Amino acid sequence: MYEWVIIGGGIQGVTLAVFMLKTGKTKVDKLAIIDRNNEPLANWKRNTKVISMPYLRSPSVHHLDVDPFSLQSFVKKGSYHQSTAFYGQYKRPSLEMFNDHCDHLVNDLMIRETWVQGEAQEAFKTSEGWQVQLKNGREIKGKKLVLAIGISEQFNIPDWAMDLEKQSPGSVYHIFDETIPEFERMMLPITIVGGGITSIHLALKLSELYPNQVTLLKRHSFRIHDFDSDPGWLGPKLQNAFRNEKNYVKRREEILSARHRGSIPRDLYIKLLNRIKNESLVVEEGEIVQGHIKNACIHLLDKDGKFIKKTGTVLLATGYLPCLPGSEWILPIVETLDLPCAECGYPIVTKTLQWGQDLYVTGALAELEMGPIARNISGARQAAERIVKHL
Repeated sequence: MYEWVIIGGGIQGVTLAVFMLKTGKTKVDKLAIIDRNNEPLANWKRNTKVISMPYLRSPSVHHLDVDPFSLQSFVKKGSYHQSTAFYGQYKRPSLEMFNDHCDHLVNDLMIRETWVQGEAQEAFKTSEGWQVQLKNGREIKGKKLVLAIGISEQFNIPDWAMDLEKQSPGSVYHIFDETIPEFERMMLPITIVGGGITSIHLALKLSELYPNQVTLLKRHSFRIHDFDSDPGWLGPKLQNAFRNEKNYVKRREEILSARHRGSIPRDLYIKLLNRIKNESLVVEEGEIVQGHIKNACIHLLDKDGKFIKKTGTVLLATGYLPCLPGSEWILPIVETLDLPCAECGYPIVTKTLQWGQDLYVTGALAELEMGPIARNISGARQAAERIVKHL
């Protein structure tokens, strides 16, 4: 039996593992990380690679290690140059260097030794702790359980896109779908649907590969923000008032209003304007409600049936659904143990992110306690700090 079982091997789960191992709260042979992928941070690496994100949006002090300045120290010791390792006034790290730093932590702490590849099918409390049943038949037992799963598998796919896929399989994809083919196999021209940071990275990448063959179609004007929420949420300036609010409906409303959904940093906006200026990329505004195939092309229409665009392939950069992740196996735990939940269905947890006896959450599942930063790297760090300090 393990001391700790973490379900989820993405940014949240690996950050917690790093903090627990580095602070001596557990050891490699006493820890199991369950994830459906075959290696740590697989989703993160795949998603950032497909859109060719050169730099992270977050500053250099947001990473997976305990020491806030670990990333800067890593650059000084390695072969990276400060001028390319970080970007702008907030020292945003390059994706390549950030991933190398993550790999360094994973290797140094032997986190792969803790890896259990599989998907959770059921989890239940036992007299000794927790037992997790995997879809592949394995059973993992641990004294304490951490749910570190996110919403990244809950794609937000509009109804019109589902209908279009039924009409013409292979004509529309969510950009983070693992089954998406190589871009060179897609029918041109390409229309990207979305107005946030993912769509911009993707538009910049594809307009370089296929000049004059890419359109970015968005519903709203560009929202320019350096970060996806006010930096005051990183500390007591905004966190204290949030945690003093006892009404969880109001907490949820505050989270929703605090997030700059569909926003982009100014430097990306400027790059986009340059692409538009040199005519390698077209940006249009409109809301699709229907799509149909005509003469082997996709025709996109608005709510009035008015023609918006003719295209070869549609790529959705429409984000994720905010509903409770892992609900198919988490809800039975909630019912059996009568775990507290807010009206939105998300956990009500203690300040130490404990949801029930020997049960902790981090990431999206902790956002009613951690606030709008919960899903981010900064939220992963703060959640790990809270759990570790409590042990």
